Amino acid sequence: MRRYLWARVGLVAVVAAASLWYLYPPAKTINLGLDLRGGVHLVLGVEAEKAVESQLDRAAADLKGTLEQKGIAVTRVARQDHQITVQLASPQTWGEAVTAARDFRGYDFRALDQAAGRFALALSDREVRRIADLAVRQGVETIRNRIDQFGVAEPTITRQGEDRILVQLPGIQDPERAKALIGKTALLEFKLVDDRVTPEEALAGKLPEGDEILYQRRVDRETKAETKVPYVVQKKTLLTGAELNRAEVTSDPNSPGNWQVAIEFNTVGTRIFGEVTEQNVGRRLAIILDGSLYSAPRINERIPGGRAVITGQFTVDEARDLAIVLRAGALPAPVRILEERTVGPSLGADSIRQGVLSVVASAAAVVLFMIVYYRVSGLIADIALVLNVLILLAAMAAFHATLTLPGIAGIVLTIGMAVDANILIFERIREELRLGKTVRSSVDTGFARALRTVIDTHVTVLVTATILYQFGTGAVRGFAVSLAIGVAASLFTAVFFTRLLFDLLYMGRHRLERISI
Repeated sequence: MRRYLWARVGLVAVVAAASLWYLYPPAKTINLGLDLRGGVHLVLGVEAEKAVESQLDRAAADLKGTLEQKGIAVTRVARQDHQITVQLASPQTWGEAVTAARDFRGYDFRALDQAAGRFALALSDREVRRIADLAVRQGVETIRNRIDQFGVAEPTITRQGEDRILVQLPGIQDPERAKALIGKTALLEFKLVDDRVTPEEALAGKLPEGDEILYQRRVDRETKAETKVPYVVQKKTLLTGAELNRAEVTSDPNSPGNWQVAIEFNTVGTRIFGEVTEQNVGRRLAIILDGSLYSAPRINERIPGGRAVITGQFTVDEARDLAIVLRAGALPAPVRILEERTVGPSLGADSIRQGVLSVVASAAAVVLFMIVYYRVSGLIADIALVLNVLILLAAMAAFHATLTLPGIAGIVLTIGMAVDANILIFERIREELRLGKTVRSSVDTGFARALRTVIDTHVTVLVTATILYQFGTGAVRGFAVSLAIGVAASLFTAVFFTRLLFDLLYMGRHRLERISI
């Protein structure tokens, strides 16, 4: 017997036992992709220009506040294209205003008309591209966080091109709810209601400067009739959802059967919320999400704990989804659905049947060929092939990889590559036998000479699979994953396990004159 024979047998036994353990039960351990399980395929377009505009709006508000704090009066601060234009009330304050404006990093100062006291801060093209790129990348992470909390197993969420996001949700039961969850911008804002003018007066054209009209949606519990109630609120945002620390679903004590979302701010948000409520006792604070007013409670006293609730006649699912998007954070830019496909479970079941049939047919053909052509040695290669597929499926289950239709194609290709390695070894052994060498010497030399070729071919395929996974998306990645795992398993079974079986059958103390190959 060869050295360390039983240690090698033990290693193979451990690998086989671990593979069976990871695969039990198969229905729960193997994650099926969108093309097999059914689900939703979405391509989202990110309106990155909105992120640039939002950045400019915030910078304009900050610049105006900075100038006013320094006692510099301005008559107009407005966004125009990719720049902020400023009109000073007095040209004599030009020097101080320019000094303050130059402190804004990422903006180029442009003097438009010094005599008239007008200048601009412009974003460079490079900065515009950086903001747009960041908006897409943050959009991918935000959507991934929302989907993870929604509870979809093995979703695919990747960037496509410059401003698109691919979302695949296998096995989703409520596509409309998922789309609403993904597409919600979830920009939470707190603004003061302006009681100086009634909504009717504002709608009649008496809207004060710096105010806007927002609507609250109300649904009659009996008739289900929907009405929109107008509110006049100040445009200035006092607090946003960026300072949120927690968002949880609770029952609404004032409206049985309805649900609300309890929110809690972080340390910074708690301080700001306390200051806002202390300075505006008696006024109403509007809670706004994506431009829709949900509630406008009156501030009766300072609220130091940084806690509030969002009410709006929510069902439990609506409240839960709102809590999810608030916890995950707002999208930096709105998204729109550019492409939508729904894969039904019947199509998935048909794909599974066709995929299984292709694997079984290819495996049967390979097994039969190896037995007919290489006899007992072919049977050894077939046993190694079974272990190869077992390890492949177990590894995918252990790594929580998703099995897709292209992934099944990768398994079929792996089956061919697995026996191809054995064919290289067997042909080397045949060459040695034709030279008149003994069985022991032929087997040793055959494995030794074929080893380098086998490793080279497998490493080349592994590199290819890595490149496919790195730069591919969706189905291409599924193919790359199954191919890479299959090739690694093939290297183990072709070199290690097949040699072990040869040692057990032919390398005993008795001298063999012939080998079935």
